[in-house]
Amino acid sequence: MKTTLIEQAAKRLEELKRAGVESAEAAPPVASAPMAQPSPEAMVLALEGRTHGSPAFVRGERKQEARVDRADADIRHIDINFAKLKARGFVTPDAGSSQIAEEFRVIKRPIIRNAVGRGAVKHGNLVMVTSALPSEGKTFTSLNLALSIATEIDSTVLLVDGDVAHPSIPEIIGAPHGPGLLDLLTRDDLDFADALVKTNIEKLSLLPAGTRHRRSTELLASEQMASLLREIASRYRDRIIIFDSPPLLATTEARVLATNMGQIVMVVAADATSQHAVNQALATIEGCEIVLMVLNKASRTDVGTYYGYYAVDEAS
Repeated sequence: MKTTLIEQAAKRLEELKRAGVESAEAAPPVASAPMAQPSPEAMVLALEGRTHGSPAFVRGERKQEARVDRADADIRHIDINFAKLKARGFVTPDAGSSQIAEEFRVIKRPIIRNAVGRGAVKHGNLVMVTSALPSEGKTFTSLNLALSIATEIDSTVLLVDGDVAHPSIPEIIGAPHGPGLLDLLTRDDLDFADALVKTNIEKLSLLPAGTRHRRSTELLASEQMASLLREIASRYRDRIIIFDSPPLLATTEARVLATNMGQIVMVVAADATSQHAVNQALATIEGCEIVLMVLNKASRTDVGTYYGYYAVDEAS
């Protein structure tokens, strides 16, 4: 630990006292001590302090402190209508046991284990839900998965509406319009907490798609987006982030997003999606080790029967 000038002066005074010299004559007060040539160590510390005290950094610190101070007052909140959700086939916390609830209990278990359990994968709490083509039920799966995980005792969940071209989650649960994912990528004055929406389900929060942008596709595929995902994954290690993504074959940004994810859930529409489309979609996400497959819109199911597991390493 480096000794400060004050500590050095105090030590010198003690040495002089032990030698029988009066302190008033031995050394001037510290405040009036002559300026000495700074040591190399002191110069390094001064340079480091000047770098970290730059105007931009100070403004960022003050902004962060201000946002922390008023975070509770400014947070947005919605009350999800459970009756409407249940009528549309979604899992609800007050529904108890049901066919859909049981099916998503089967689906969520390996996802939670990969995210926070023993042997959790890197960035396993980042879970992208996608499909090969539009209208296969990925948003239905995303929301149900988030609702189901929110009933867990030890897990919290953040649902991100990443299908920015066709956001549908706000309409389903009645989320307000306002800042969201795209705003975090385009606005320097917006903190992550300002874009979140709390719900009447204690362990479920929402990050809306945000304000439409003419370059939304490029923003989702940008390094800035990758950096934001890494920040979310590290800042909220105990939270599972469900990312409702665009379809893999309809857009290109979903393929880039997949490279930053720890897990991918791919939804396939029964009797609708061709095997060729499924194979093409899987080929675009070969960089992710863990891909879970969910068969949606099946006319008849036995719980767990239409849930499969696909790992690229095992298939290669």
